[in-house]
Amino acid sequence: FIELNYEKEYKTQVLNEMFNAYKKGITPNPDSQCNTKIKFPFLWKKAKKLGCQFIATGHYAKKIKKNQISPKQYYKGKVGKKTEKVFLLKIPKDKNKDQTYFLYGLTQENLNHTLFPIGDYTKLEVRQIAKANRLSNWNKQGTRGLCFVGNIEMKQFLKQKIKQRPGKTLNPEKEVIGTHQGIQFYTIGERIKEDIKINKEYKNKIKSKLYIAEKNIKNNTLIIAPKNHQILFKKQFKIKNINYISDKPKFPLKNIKVRIRHLGKLIPAEIKKQGNKIICTLKHPTQGLAEGQSVVIYTKQRVMLGGGEIQYI
Repeated sequence: FIELNYEKEYKTQVLNEMFNAYKKGITPNPDSQCNTKIKFPFLWKKAKKLGCQFIATGHYAKKIKKNQISPKQYYKGKVGKKTEKVFLLKIPKDKNKDQTYFLYGLTQENLNHTLFPIGDYTKLEVRQIAKANRLSNWNKQGTRGLCFVGNIEMKQFLKQKIKQRPGKTLNPEKEVIGTHQGIQFYTIGERIKEDIKINKEYKNKIKSKLYIAEKNIKNNTLIIAPKNHQILFKKQFKIKNINYISDKPKFPLKNIKVRIRHLGKLIPAEIKKQGNKIICTLKHPTQGLAEGQSVVIYTKQRVMLGGGEIQYI
């Protein structure tokens, strides 16, 4: 058993970047950055020194060769001559544990020497195998929360590095109805809790759960709305810093689906290129499109093509 300590690298390349993103009012995906910047490159670097040919991780994902499916099945585009050496990622057998959402930043170089041995098993099956082999942790609770940090209260964690900036909370008509602790601590689509003070008159009038609809960084104001209000729904956004697992596809990408949060619904969409911008249009408006959060692209056959960051138009 060899213990590797990359705490310093994790703090500078992932945590500090996460804090900086929240300070700007956007919602990052540190778990994806952890995989791309820390886990896969540093583990492989050590593995090579030890003379290893592969690394294996416990992510619930399936690695397949591109020639195992027809090119027309995953996207309509050009196919390279060296198809047999290209790898793709696919949603695993246990869809409730799917972790492909956090792996969209990987490259062919990563996949060439990485194995995902539990992609064809459910969590229950993995536990049964561990129990049969008398492993003491066969029924240990799974890890939760932020990568390498754990299950934390995010707002309290952010307050270690980000100062509170109290501001006004508005309703969809832009009327002041309360106060908040600073837009940096809130995410679009998040349900309102006690740390956002709403006046009783508005609460009694609405009599509904309230959600964050918009954030104004310059004015430090939040706009909130009752459940199912039209302001909560968005249909179109830009994708920036996009990464493709294999070949760069030929646009437009049709008959694809996107996921905007871990284990979220696979939403039918179309992706087009307009000049140097990549525009994603959802078939149906959806809630919770947070700027900076990851959007990951899948085919109807649940093959993951890649992903990027949500940016408002």
